[in-house]
Amino acid sequence: MTLGGTDLNLLLLLRVLLEEGNVTRAGARLDLGQPAMSAALAKLRRRFDDELLVRAGRDYELTPFARDLLPEVQHAVRLMARALDVEAQFDAATSERSFRLGMSDYAIAVLHEPLVRLLSSAAPGVRLVIEHLGPNARTSERILFDHDALVAPLGFGFPGESRPLWRDRMVVIADRRNPRLDEGRLTLTDLAELPHAVAAFGPGVLTPVDRVFGEVGVDRRIALQVSGFLPLAFVIEGTDMVAVVPERLARMHLSENGPIALVEPPFGEVVLAEGYWFSGDRLSDPAHRWLFARLDQLSVELAQPRPWAGVQSAGAESAAGPARR
Repeated sequence: MTLGGTDLNLLLLLRVLLEEGNVTRAGARLDLGQPAMSAALAKLRRRFDDELLVRAGRDYELTPFARDLLPEVQHAVRLMARALDVEAQFDAATSERSFRLGMSDYAIAVLHEPLVRLLSSAAPGVRLVIEHLGPNARTSERILFDHDALVAPLGFGFPGESRPLWRDRMVVIADRRNPRLDEGRLTLTDLAELPHAVAAFGPGVLTPVDRVFGEVGVDRRIALQVSGFLPLAFVIEGTDMVAVVPERLARMHLSENGPIALVEPPFGEVVLAEGYWFSGDRLSDPAHRWLFARLDQLSVELAQPRPWAGVQSAGAESAAGPARR
């Protein structure tokens, strides 16, 4: 079959060549010999006037043009398969498929261990590529072409379809030697007067923490801004700054006599809901349906009570009480 003079059979060959980044592996995946794959690559190079794969030591790497082309080709193959009602086979136990995921630093910290554990037991040959979400992820037209899925907060206007993963409450952290700490407590007045370290997520992003401080009338004195939640526990150590972070992340930095104290927020409960986002047409691909089923499975695991659930931090009993000053 041809379209515009192009053999559409080459489209599948192109997708596999770019996904594998290796002529031999692509041939094995398609059950084609080296001569056939080399001939196909030569045709594709002439068609696109680009080398597509170039030598890098003993292996190959994609050219910049090929890296940009890959998500477009994957998308086109999925659309053709859906239109023709043709479904590829996916055997997780033997697959060497690569999945590209975009996540925040916080999502990587929470998800990487259970996700790698789950995939390595069910699909030992599957490879993950995890990339940090940049500040323009919400507005990028290519983000769901370039990634198989994004892990990001729900309700923040990311493109595509979404499903829930986990929920986390926001807590305050401070250096344990902060002079404002009164038996592990901070008041709204303290939060209004102390300097804050805050996480930035791109222009125009209003987080649940921003909203709650507006509701309680606290105009934060921002002394330091960082990209994402992960650095906050490190930058407040040894200072009088405070920060508001997800509890799961705070607990990763806590030890009984460590330098960081978890403080019950005096502004009530604020919840951050994380989910995963994907392009709807990926549901026509059995490999993506398998991946999404694994993420759904993880959402059940992440919803289980955490070891610290029900254990209050110091000062919790008066966290919502009146300000001391």
